[in-house]
Amino acid sequence: MTSSTAHSPLVFAFGILGNIVSFIVFLAPVPTFFRVYKKKSTEGFQSVPYVFALFSAMIWIYYASLKSDEMLLITINGFGCVIETIYLAMYITYAPKQARVFTLRLLLLVNFGGFCLILLLSHFLAQGPTRVKVLGWVCVAFSVSVFAAPLSIMRLVIRTKSVEFMPFSLSFFLTLSAIMWLFYGLLLKDLYVAAPNILGFSFGVVQMILYAIYRNNKTVNVDEQKLPEHKTADDIVKQINITVLPSSEVQVQVNKAVSPARANSSDESCHDHQQKEHDRCEHVPQPCHVDAQRIDLVTKQVPVMIQCEV
Repeated sequence: MTSSTAHSPLVFAFGILGNIVSFIVFLAPVPTFFRVYKKKSTEGFQSVPYVFALFSAMIWIYYASLKSDEMLLITINGFGCVIETIYLAMYITYAPKQARVFTLRLLLLVNFGGFCLILLLSHFLAQGPTRVKVLGWVCVAFSVSVFAAPLSIMRLVIRTKSVEFMPFSLSFFLTLSAIMWLFYGLLLKDLYVAAPNILGFSFGVVQMILYAIYRNNKTVNVDEQKLPEHKTADDIVKQINITVLPSSEVQVQVNKAVSPARANSSDESCHDHQQKEHDRCEHVPQPCHVDAQRIDLVTKQVPVMIQCEV
């Protein structure tokens, strides 16, 4: 145990709680990757969040290694590096070729090139406390970008008025994690740990409020249902346009359409029996009876396609 945590039990307590909650957050994508493993496909999932989560964990480990009282940051971010590496390995294994190549390039650019660049610049251009400050602000910048990621989800929730894409459990644990690390940073007097978690806590509270507002809303995707076609050569198909009015009155328009086979048969019959078939051709069948009370009124006008046989 480090000297700082030995003299401050609260710092150690919040650090342990932060490790536990962050451990749960790191394990949140496990069901997703279990499904990827079972289906042998990434199903359109993106690798970018996992690449930057790995990079963030690497930066925090480097920052904590320069200080003597940040062992609890090293433990949780060390676990984060391991679990994110496993996620990315599975993604690369089962992703299509284009996504696999993109992920490998991003890993080389960010996690190898970017980290090596920061390592070299901080080592040769900054010394002592200055190096810690530079790395601290780099950690803050990347943590803010990670915490700002849910903004797109919150915008989607507001637009759709549904929390389907914002699971309560994940939002809750992210908020709880931000609270633990915020108090850890404040008690340890580490601005670089506390600052990004203020933003994380704020976004977490907004997500909780949105969940409380829209949790009872349900989005229903209504697909167009096509009626089965049972046309034969002797069917007379009528297109009936039904308009449901607020007073539950039903107006019906009948557009008579005669199938080609019946039309030819009718012409031959008219040639042989002109008077009888003339009466039949002039005859208009009675319209279909529609029970307006059984129609689910979603809007004031509901177009319906009905096929009737006469």
